[in-house]
Amino acid sequence: MGHPHQRGASHKLLTGLASLTLITGAVLAAQSQAVAASASHTAPQANPYSPTYQHPYRHGAIPTRAQNAKMQGWAKTHAAALATGPETLSYGGGIDGIGVQSGHSKVYLVFYGTQWGTKGTDSKGNATFTKDPDHAASAAQQMFKGIGTNSETWSADLTQWCDGPNVTAGATSCPSNANFIPYQAGGVLAGVWYDNSKASPTKASGHQLGVEAVNAAAHFGNTTAASNRDAYYVVLSPHGVNPDDYQNPLTGYCAWHDYNGDTTLTGGAVTSPYGDIAFSNQPYNMDLGASCGVGFVNSPGTLDGYTMTLGHEWHETMSDQNPAGGWTNNTGSSYQGQENSDECAWLSPGTSGGAANISFGTFGTYAEQASWSNDTNNCAISHAILH
Repeated sequence: MGHPHQRGASHKLLTGLASLTLITGAVLAAQSQAVAASASHTAPQANPYSPTYQHPYRHGAIPTRAQNAKMQGWAKTHAAALATGPETLSYGGGIDGIGVQSGHSKVYLVFYGTQWGTKGTDSKGNATFTKDPDHAASAAQQMFKGIGTNSETWSADLTQWCDGPNVTAGATSCPSNANFIPYQAGGVLAGVWYDNSKASPTKASGHQLGVEAVNAAAHFGNTTAASNRDAYYVVLSPHGVNPDDYQNPLTGYCAWHDYNGDTTLTGGAVTSPYGDIAFSNQPYNMDLGASCGVGFVNSPGTLDGYTMTLGHEWHETMSDQNPAGGWTNNTGSSYQGQENSDECAWLSPGTSGGAANISFGTFGTYAEQASWSNDTNNCAISHAILH
């Protein structure tokens, strides 16, 4: 999250999401503190193959598999001298007092546009749509219902991350008196909205997606900063459209996340009268096939990349809710600017930290990817529950 929203990301560690060149003053201040606290280094050159290159609002952007290979190739010839472990994440100091989702996450799914078709309901109470050929809507709802159930420990990696006044910018671990992300027991799905008031744009801008997230907050009655403190709005575009040009072969990606206050959004920051709004751009990325992870874990695995993408961006929003005030890479390595899931994107199933099927018991089994863990120094597809 990574803040992109390309298996959605996962065949080797993303080695090149470069440092963001256009960031808000608040983020710049936080990151400069983090750099000073860790050790001096020369800022790395931006990776021109990254989906975030000249699109800095695409936090946690999951490159397509082809784009990921280009990024890795470039990074190998532009390695930087390191003062700390190349994948170590550090705290950005928070933006508007927000670093991570340190409460129980509330995930709202926003099915954006009339192209989803006619709404129905399946036997499990999930919204269904007649123009959803891959049945992505039901899978998304079941997956978020299942997080924190069946004793799953895929999401437990998040319990090491924290924010609060006792966490200093640049910290690479949390003090005991920090505000930790708790284990998300009992599921995180908080609401579903079919916004069929109009068609989804053929190529929605980042600003339009952010506006839709603010509209969703109003729809769900989350009209205060407090009610949005642990809220996350997933803007799901329908089959056949190209939100934020994700299908561009030169900058291909599968999803990204951001928040409404990011001035680098295409069209500028989104005005919200309801406090900060965390959201993600979730394309119908099955339209790109294997490039966004179809068949990456299973056969035929139609929804592998979709659920991996949903999990990737949720993990990153949890650990970096207002990018980049949470936990990101400031080592000066080829991982510079990346979030926890970016660093573990597109790792092949069966390898260390590789993507795998995660069982949520009665809610189903879904392909997910690992996320980086500072405390175990690896990409963790499973982790102890700490809080």
